[in-house]
Amino acid sequence: METVLTIDHLKKQYDGLTVLKDISLTVHEGEVIVIVGPSGCGKSTLLRCINALEEIQGGEIRLDGNPISKNSKNLAEIRQKIGMVFQSYELFPHLNVLDNITLAPIKVQKRSREEAAKEAMALLSRVGLEEKADSFPRQLSGGQKQRVAIVRALCMNPEIMLFDEVTAALDPEMVREVLDVILELANQKKTMLIVTHEMQFARAVADRVIFLDEGVIKEEGSPEEFFDSPKTQRAGEFLRTFTFERKHTN
Repeated sequence: METVLTIDHLKKQYDGLTVLKDISLTVHEGEVIVIVGPSGCGKSTLLRCINALEEIQGGEIRLDGNPISKNSKNLAEIRQKIGMVFQSYELFPHLNVLDNITLAPIKVQKRSREEAAKEAMALLSRVGLEEKADSFPRQLSGGQKQRVAIVRALCMNPEIMLFDEVTAALDPEMVREVLDVILELANQKKTMLIVTHEMQFARAVADRVIFLDEGVIKEEGSPEEFFDSPKTQRAGEFLRTFTFERKHTN
């Protein structure tokens, strides 16, 4: 399989505190990698480093062999190949859904308004939101906003998609409608890195699971390996926090 993204010995610090210690990872075309781990272990920071939203203090990140950093001369061009969806939607409140989606393709990629709108409407139809094209973010539910945010990223035709806890701010009944969209993308062999606390979803969507803890990759493997037979004690402890047993008393 063709390599899309490589991370070699990545190190990230905040004010002297090392958040990512020595991360190395290779992502292949069409692969879905799910990153799990306790809160504060560096999962979201890793995604932000990949998109050069954070400066790194060591190591290297490459997309298609091109280094990604804040100093890259072609950073704007590289970022167009990376779609990122945040848990907070990041939609412009003064623009309707269609304008939110087509703004970047028109302004950044210099595509015609007609072409961008046509693709946006096709994508909205795929996620069941075609009738919301003229609505404003305030008129949408959380799940609808998140699906719009996904469509906005897809409309740039990125090589790789990054999802950062995209269901964390949603009511439980809205979670499924967003996860179904991501599952469909996985079935279409879209290259994706997904940070999530939804363990059942992680198992269903992942080709590979990365367990991050204390700024390092403690374990990685197939969903079956990770969820059924974790290799490390720490991974086992983490997974047990998601299972509950009923205690019977006599």
